[in-house]
Amino acid sequence: MEYWIVAWPSRAATGNCGCGTGYRGRPLRRHSAARLAQKRAAGGGATLSGGEPLLQPVFAGELLHRFKHELGLHTALDTSGYLGARATDALLRDTDLVLLDIKSWRPALYQRFTGRHMRPTLDFARRLARLDKEVWVRYVLVPGLTDDPADIEGVASFAASLGNVSRVDVLPSHELGASKWDRLGLDFTLRDTPAPTGPEVPKAREAFEGFGLTAV
Repeated sequence: MEYWIVAWPSRAATGNCGCGTGYRGRPLRRHSAARLAQKRAAGGGATLSGGEPLLQPVFAGELLHRFKHELGLHTALDTSGYLGARATDALLRDTDLVLLDIKSWRPALYQRFTGRHMRPTLDFARRLARLDKEVWVRYVLVPGLTDDPADIEGVASFAASLGNVSRVDVLPSHELGASKWDRLGLDFTLRDTPAPTGPEVPKAREAFEGFGLTAV
């Protein structure tokens, strides 16, 4: 049970992974103190997602601070890490968990996939490790692109080396976001890419587990 803030969409965050967002924000409902207490008791919290929340670091930091200190909620930041340099130490102190997307281990494929370089994401991951901030790595499995064993093992080895990655989410690609890209007038280059079926997802999870990581 979570509160969700949907930030402005960004190609830097989503690339063409098939799970991008296209909404420019959703209104939040007001909840009573009793309802918030129920959320806390159920283990709920607040996750800033998008798009890319770090496009608006001041706003994101204020939300995280208030969620954590005024409402007592567990806080999470869902980010590509590309804009991680914009996250202040104060913002990260108010973040309990970072959901970090690592699209690929191959620099050329990463840039093709996202239109951005991968180094800022890796630098942000290392910074989170130095801060001992809990991280869940999110890896989108796209047949013919990110299902290469060497690619998966590269991300797995890096994640395992950090020491603060408590979980890896292997996410099958899909086309549910295609209509959102259309509405934004953006080219969804992974249209018609088949979703992984059969053993691909379990095999990818096993690869991450082979490096001592928990994969789901």
